[in-house]
Amino acid sequence: MSSLQDQLQKTGLVDGKKAKQVSKEKRKQQKVAKKSAQPVVDETKAAAEKAREEKVARDRALNAEREAAAQEKAIAAQIRQMVESNKQPKGNGDIAYNFTFDKKIKTIHVTEKIREHLANGRLVIVAQDELFELVPRVIADKIAERNADIVVQPPAQSGEPDEDDPYAEFQIPDDLMW
Repeated sequence: MSSLQDQLQKTGLVDGKKAKQVSKEKRKQQKVAKKSAQPVVDETKAAAEKAREEKVARDRALNAEREAAAQEKAIAAQIRQMVESNKQPKGNGDIAYNFTFDKKIKTIHVTEKIREHLANGRLVIVAQDELFELVPRVIADKIAERNADIVVQPPAQSGEPDEDDPYAEFQIPDDLMW
């Protein structure tokens, strides 16, 4: 296929000099237009780049979520292992030991010796899969570092009663079991 310019030359409507001059002018105009033109922002490229950045952000968030879930599983496995390897026998006692867990009063039956250890803070109760196990204080502290919600904190035994406690003047006997 020949250009319109070639066809016009063959028919004799335009001579060769005039055709060269027109093409020369056309090239000059194109050069000037290229230099003065602002860089053209391709909208499709911008949209593709934006979509890619959004996908990268979503992928990062999803990976962070997966890592957090994996971390929680690892912590739960560590806690389960610590409890299983360090749990103390409750004994087949007939003494009911009451404690609060999740704003509810729970009871386990222990021997007198175990109750004394619990009262003195040498043993601590840990919730493990809907069951309550006894572990030494050192292990309970390590578990509390990982998940403090499953460790049953013994009642605070401070020597000083609260200022506005109406029963502050009454001493609680050591052998009181509730």
